[in-house]
Amino acid sequence: MVDNCFSVAVFCTASALLAVLLRQYSREQAMLTALGACGAVLCAFALTAEPMISEIEVIFGEAGISQCYISLIFKAAAICFITQMTCEICRDCGETAIGSAAELWGRGAITFMSLPVVRALVELINGIV
Repeated sequence: MVDNCFSVAVFCTASALLAVLLRQYSREQAMLTALGACGAVLCAFALTAEPMISEIEVIFGEAGISQCYISLIFKAAAICFITQMTCEICRDCGETAIGSAAELWGRGAITFMSLPVVRALVELINGIV
């Protein structure tokens, strides 16, 4: 995994340099370069994260945690990653307001997704009281 981190760091640095060079001539191409690099890193992460996800599912399964809660955790993490990259790309392009709107949407999505967990927690507390 460490060698993959080094490769990703080199790829991201090269992509950032290319985007900075392109920004002088065409802001649109610089943005597409940054977007492409982010997409490539996200896809690479998704491919390399599969063994880790399987191991986490086994650990949670042995602990007796419901599969629906496990999927909520992974969906929430995906929303966080996607929202963070979207916000940073928007801010890098000088569109701070759009980046903030994307951040607000991500927070709302996480809040909405957490409602079943909150409901289960409240039912557990009511059962104890």
